[in-house]
Amino acid sequence: MDAFVDRKWKHGNSREDLFNAIKHGYKDEGMPSFDTTFTDVETYELAEYILTGIENLKKYSFTNEPVKQNYFPSKEINIRLDTIVKGITVAWGMAFLPNGDLLFTEKSGKLFRVNKNKEIQEISGVPEVLYSQQAGLMDIELHPKFAENNVLYISYSAIKKTSDTLFSTTAIMRAVLKGDELTQQKIIFEALPYLTSKVHYGCRLEFDGKGFLYFTVGDRNFYKEHPQSLNNPFGKVHRIKDDGSIPADNPFVKTKGAIASIYTYGNRNPQGLAMQPSTGIMWEDEHGPRGGDEVNIVQKGMNYGWPVISYGIDYNGVPITNKTKMEGMLQPEIYWIPSIGPGGMIFVKGDRYPAWKGDLMATSMRFGYLNRCIIKGSKIVGQEMLIKNIGRMRDVQQSPDGYLYISVEKGYIFRLVPVK
Repeated sequence: MDAFVDRKWKHGNSREDLFNAIKHGYKDEGMPSFDTTFTDVETYELAEYILTGIENLKKYSFTNEPVKQNYFPSKEINIRLDTIVKGITVAWGMAFLPNGDLLFTEKSGKLFRVNKNKEIQEISGVPEVLYSQQAGLMDIELHPKFAENNVLYISYSAIKKTSDTLFSTTAIMRAVLKGDELTQQKIIFEALPYLTSKVHYGCRLEFDGKGFLYFTVGDRNFYKEHPQSLNNPFGKVHRIKDDGSIPADNPFVKTKGAIASIYTYGNRNPQGLAMQPSTGIMWEDEHGPRGGDEVNIVQKGMNYGWPVISYGIDYNGVPITNKTKMEGMLQPEIYWIPSIGPGGMIFVKGDRYPAWKGDLMATSMRFGYLNRCIIKGSKIVGQEMLIKNIGRMRDVQQSPDGYLYISVEKGYIFRLVPVK
């Protein structure tokens, strides 16, 4: 029901509006009358039930409120935004060099470097990408020993063309940053086969504390075929070595027909990936359909259920499944109804934001805010909405000097400055 009410109500959504819609219907628009099905008491009870879901949506009503000042109060830390970059398109991924310079990818297919004086330099040597719908240049991640080897990784929508068809897939390139140029480029992963779909690429990258590279691949909108099968790479979290080879202890290395890089399956479209510094545990967030966005702990070989179980429904309002739980399929740590469209995520380190230390920050693209997940051990015990309504928030990262940075699809990258 909570997912069902996440829509525009053409004929109003008051108690009486809902009563009239259920009782009398709108014949010309395909809505039948339930006058002979329910009594008036039952119809009012149904209207009241729907209203509880509508009430739940009101906490996101701030999207209609214009931002009037560069000051964002919260429960424990108040924030001022410092503009680092403006006038760009979509900054999909960010990473910080050891000297504090910021690298960011532009979804359109460009890579930039920003120094401490906010001067921007384009980096050459970026692979050709498909830039369409959800496709483009996506995440960037430094090698754990970048200070020694200058190696980095880029995820993107690789492209193939025939005479009359355009195909694409999730790919990862390993390269060496030399000045303002990428060199020694090597593709270390391609999700095969290439498909005509231009959505659900996944593409988030994250190293763990042991030097393994985790990355996400979305289901490419083929949810009936891909996520529950181990013989394709789609709808999965993967794990590889830094050179693209497969760790010997990956869970499906010895499974006949399985893609050896798969670490988890039954995922829909994971857009965030972060290692918890205090435990070394990897976490991910992913888009559900209408409702049912999730935060999960990444556990070796586990099935996260999509599309057999879900807390969401299809975009046309039709249920995808009537199950939210099943034996052998993991439950999310939290799920969001309505969908918030989660993007990049990071655990807060250091003492720059003492009240947030150890908490998980996830961006919301749909509602344009930063979602604080309050962490105790490895459990989410509360949430807080921060920096509300500044636009589709795509990524969040933390710089070497401890500041949080967010990218907003209106063309900005901001630094979060604590103020009293």
